[in-house]
Amino acid sequence: MSLDLHTLDLERDGIRSRRVHWNLSTAALYEEAVRRQEAAIAAGGPLACRTGQHTGRSPNDKFIVREPSSEPHIDWGKVNRPMDPARFEALHADLLSSLSDKELFVQDCFAGADPKYRLPVRVINELAWHNLFARSLFLVDTNVAAAHVPEFTVIDVPSFKSTPARHGTNSDVVIAVHFAKKLVLIGGTSYAGEMKKSIFSVLNYVLPMQHVLPMHCSANIGAGGDVALFFGLSGTGKTTLSSDPERMLIGDDEHGWSDRGVFNFEGGCYAKTIRLSPEAEPQIYATTRRFGTVLENVVLDPETRQLDLDDDRYTENTRAAYPITFIENAVPSGQGGHPKNVVMLTADAFGVLPPIARLTPEGAMYHFLSGYTAKVAGTERGVTEPRATFSTCFGAPFLPLAPSRYATMLGEKIARHAARVWLVNTGWTGGPYGVGTRMKIGYTRAMIHAALAGALDHVAYETDPVFNVAVPTSCPEVPPEVLKPRNTWTDGVDYDAQAAKLARMFAENFKTFEGGVTPEVRAAGPRV
Repeated sequence: MSLDLHTLDLERDGIRSRRVHWNLSTAALYEEAVRRQEAAIAAGGPLACRTGQHTGRSPNDKFIVREPSSEPHIDWGKVNRPMDPARFEALHADLLSSLSDKELFVQDCFAGADPKYRLPVRVINELAWHNLFARSLFLVDTNVAAAHVPEFTVIDVPSFKSTPARHGTNSDVVIAVHFAKKLVLIGGTSYAGEMKKSIFSVLNYVLPMQHVLPMHCSANIGAGGDVALFFGLSGTGKTTLSSDPERMLIGDDEHGWSDRGVFNFEGGCYAKTIRLSPEAEPQIYATTRRFGTVLENVVLDPETRQLDLDDDRYTENTRAAYPITFIENAVPSGQGGHPKNVVMLTADAFGVLPPIARLTPEGAMYHFLSGYTAKVAGTERGVTEPRATFSTCFGAPFLPLAPSRYATMLGEKIARHAARVWLVNTGWTGGPYGVGTRMKIGYTRAMIHAALAGALDHVAYETDPVFNVAVPTSCPEVPPEVLKPRNTWTDGVDYDAQAAKLARMFAENFKTFEGGVTPEVRAAGPRV
């Protein structure tokens, strides 16, 4: 329903508009989005939206205000760009001024399924569909809505364009976080994921101070209560492999690991939909055919409203945002115990990493800090051959603190809870991209099932001479030759050259961390 300014208590945020909608339901937000011509209802019921020019995050437009309370803790640099407080004040004033005649939508929600650590959040939007996105992705607790006191506020205004000369920004897009004011300002972009990732960045700052490790990973739980984590960058299969009908899904993207166990940060999922199929990912596919799902940049027929999930005319990064309750085997509480297994996924386009390997705690810290995967030709302009990509802790754009702090916490928790750690290559075998083939998903699933079930605990292992990881010599339902990547190549000399090339890339990337890790962690990397 709509409430006046004083009831909304938005004066603290400087909001002057009296046309404010407070915690509208999903159905009401549908009505508003359609009334305002922001979106269309597609066949089956999802809300189809366009994000315009910006179809993904704008990492070069993200800033953290340099102020006394947070300045000593932030790892300033390319990821965490500083903004002068005076520039922020000007930005804040100008953005609020742009809202004076706007109709606004507010959702009071939470980030963090564990009540002990959850963060009360208020999201203020000028777009109804963005408000529905927030309602779907964050946690909503109607029992405490009336008493909600936000600890962080997100003000999201896509129509507002920042001015670099006045606001100290790089372009007309801005994502600015002020930890002292507990405020996030977003302008110039309609990509809704900026809201989700801004709060994830906030949690990556506040939770380590409460001895909770924030993680960019999915998590599921087996029938016996065993929790597994899945780290991995885009394209490695994180969402696909954690969505297992034999296990319950805790969450698909962001989690915390506390002294009580693992908990989801979110109340929804944000899955890629390009070329989604009912055979490979039936649960996610089903969400694109139901009321309550928000579709970003998915093509639909203007007459029939039928979806075409294979059409990438707007972007490869088509997305579906939906409540996690749309997944039948989701864990209602969003919580689980301490992980028994930690899986680090990589899509190696060089075709040289083993399809599965067991890591020591030191090896886990090395590969966590490295965060390796590879882009292949055609995925980005100018990429004509496999290109190594290293994203620290599998989430570099969202880490306000020094990477070694997160890695140290992970190493301590793995050791304390005796978690087994696995490096799984979902990329190429038999040669690099363009020569070899992508690892069969059936083999990858079989290897992960074996690892989680303990079937790899008592098999023989051999140390890979280049990558210095323990590789099982056998695995149920997987041919032995697949486990040794060199054996899958027709020319072993070519394999050796590519393996040495990737090992050097690892070593060069890791120079950034050498001063902040132990000699044992440094020694756990590839042998160059």
